[in-house]
Amino acid sequence: MRGHLEPATWRYDPALYAAPRFRKACSYTAFVPDPIAGFVGSLSSDTAAAVSEAEAAIHALNARARPALAPLARLLLRTESIASSKVEGMQINGRELARAEVRIDTGGKAGPTAREILANIDAMELAVDEASSTGHLGIKDIVAIHRALMAGAPNSQIAGQVRTTQNWIGGNNYNPCGASFVGPPPEEVPRLLADLSVAITEDHLSPLVQAALIHAQFETIHPFLDGNGRTGRALIHVVLRRRGLAPSYVPPISVVLAANKSTYIAGLTRFRDDDIDGWITDFASAAAQAAHLAGSYLSAVEDLQSQWREQLRTTVDPRADSAAWRIIDALPAHPVITLPVAVVAVARTKAVVNQALAHLEQAGVLLRLSQSERNRTWEAAGLLDLLTGLEGGEPLTAQGPGLDTAAGAR
Repeated sequence: MRGHLEPATWRYDPALYAAPRFRKACSYTAFVPDPIAGFVGSLSSDTAAAVSEAEAAIHALNARARPALAPLARLLLRTESIASSKVEGMQINGRELARAEVRIDTGGKAGPTAREILANIDAMELAVDEASSTGHLGIKDIVAIHRALMAGAPNSQIAGQVRTTQNWIGGNNYNPCGASFVGPPPEEVPRLLADLSVAITEDHLSPLVQAALIHAQFETIHPFLDGNGRTGRALIHVVLRRRGLAPSYVPPISVVLAANKSTYIAGLTRFRDDDIDGWITDFASAAAQAAHLAGSYLSAVEDLQSQWREQLRTTVDPRADSAAWRIIDALPAHPVITLPVAVVAVARTKAVVNQALAHLEQAGVLLRLSQSERNRTWEAAGLLDLLTGLEGGEPLTAQGPGLDTAAGAR
């Protein structure tokens, strides 16, 4: 066991509004993990090979990055955020989420699930862009990620608040007796988070091994009352970015974890049982699969963009400096787009962008969603079908999800 169990008693609470059996005193054991900073351990040859393969796949994914493909980086970050929310049971159609994002951008309203997932995207951006570049990532930085993550949640009052009470996983909602896992007592949490902060800034382990250990340790500490899974998965990408393994493209590991949730949970249990090899092997396998999946979908999106350019060329054939070409470059980051969003994305005047959007609609690249002239909204033809496949971890066929849709718009 990588830690120790602390026996504790849940006190009798006569005022609790629950069935009598939940008010009774009961016994439970909380798990207090060993420190993770300075961890030194040897990996089996099979695990080391799995780590090497995964790191090579992530490196190859990032080797194709260049400034012009920055919108594809946001696409992968968005996919990772959505999948991380999916692990926690928050389900929403990708098309619905994209439309909700546009409604919010134009002053409209969206449902609570959409708002919470969109906040998760903001938190992931905060994690990889800001937390990854800070010299020492301290408790306040981890708390800032959680605050951004929970900003749109129904229980947003706990955002950025390290817990001061006991929490647990499984069992019932009233006490930890019978829970499948009980994290460390609240008085242990500050010490364990400080140790975790030190471990994040170390560099004696390979990047993937470090990310795997940091994530498992964070989930074991469970320092917040809610949002631990999503915050912990954001820390995976903080480590991979800080260590230079994923400087541009985030491998959407949560896509694979969401599709194999039982394996994921079993792997975290193996970590606590001191089966470090088993957990790292599972994690490396998920990372490699995510990197290969992302690479295939990025290629499909680039092919779709080439198809859009050909549609525009054969239908309108605008000048080489037309904003329409730049909008096509930006669409992976904005699968549903409005005039104001397009103006910001391509940094051109409203009149110029308005004409470009009309040309793209004429060419079938953009499909009009709203018929009124006010708050006009367009969807990029075929792109959301591709993204839905990526978010679901669906392997690409030769045709590929969404390509038929785009072709039909020619």
